[in-house]
Amino acid sequence: MAEKKKAATKQKIRIALKAFDHTVIDKAVKVIIDSAERSGAIIAGPIPLPTKIKKFTVNKSTFVAKDSREQFEMRIHKRLIELRETTSTTIDALTNLTLPAGVDIEIRMLS
Repeated sequence: MAEKKKAATKQKIRIALKAFDHTVIDKAVKVIIDSAERSGAIIAGPIPLPTKIKKFTVNKSTFVAKDSREQFEMRIHKRLIELRETTSTTIDALTNLTLPAGVDIEIRMLS
């Protein structure tokens, strides 16, 4: 029975964050790490993943002047956090977080 309880504490959680603004994503990472440290989990990260840049070229005029164009880009910043040796208090702390607006969070449970 003790082995089953110990196996539950060896559970890993991988958290992937995405945002358009790097300051917002850094604030969200800080909130997640603070709550995970309070619950006693071992933290690996935040690991900055490559920033994805989407570029768009648009005509300035709607009908004429094809030579006149504008270019825009959208940067998607990503971070990865891995929590090891989590407990039920860690999972409860992560579900009750209030993160800044504009952050997409994906939580995966690993064995």
